Parts: sequence; C-alpha cells; structure tokens
Amino acid sequence: MAKFSLEKIIYAKREDVFKIFSNYENYPKLIPQYYSSIRIRSVRDNIAVVEEHLILGDLELLLMAKHVAKPSVLHEVYVIGGKSRGSYIRQEFIEIPEGTKILVNANLKLTGNMRIPKLLDRSKLSKNYSNLMDDFAKICEN
Repeated sequence: MAKFSLEKIIYAKREDVFKIFSNYENYPKLIPQYYSSIRIRSVRDNIAVVEEHLILGDLELLLMAKHVAKPSVLHEVYVIGGKSRGSYIRQEFIEIPEGTKILVNANLKLTGNMRIPKLLDRSKLSKNYSNLMDDFAKICEN
C-alpha cells in the first residue's frame, strides 16, 4: 500500500480547474501520456463508473473506477476493479486569492507484481502523480 499527499496551486478559477480535473472523459485527449483510454460504463448524477488505462511512470494500471464529484469542491476516485482494487484518490479544490489550491490524498493498493518496492518506491510513485498534476495545471492555466 502506498499513501501520499500532495498540494498544488493552480493560477486559475476553481470552477474552471474542477471542470478539467473531473472531466475524465477527456483525459485521453488532454493527457494521453497518462491515460491511453477511458471507457464510461455508467453515469448517474455526480457518480460515474469508468474503465481506465492509467500510466504513472513505470506503473501501468487497468482499472475500474468510481468517480464521485461534488462540483467545484471535491473529486473522489474509488478503484472498484483491477489489480489496484481498494485504492482511493481524493482531490479537494480550495479557492484562494491566487486561484485554486488542490489537496490530494492518495491510498494506492498495489498487488502482485506491482508491489512496492519491487517495481518502484513510494516517493517515485508520489513524484509520478505529482507530474500528472503539473500537466493538468498547465492545461488549466492556458
């Protein structure tokens, strides 16, 4: 299990930042280096079940995830299927004078040949996720 927290400041309005971060349908278009494919299985109100192909550095994950959104405030991802089942990522969006602060708390459960430290260590996983967040920030700020 790998737990880590990140904090990012993005110089854009919270509503705009949230729209980009919670629009999982467009991940393959916006950041294909991290998400090679997304397939939506179901959507009901602010909850969606999505098949995702996520690449974080050397780690490649095929997973089924439940996205839960509280518009402009919170985006949570629960991994409900795949080898990382039971993982959880929470993104909280806080309005600040400079733009938006995003607080990320992640608890990634890696099993089998994905276990840490065999494939990569926690700091590298955190760094790779931070890089993903930086690329999202560039999109939001343009």
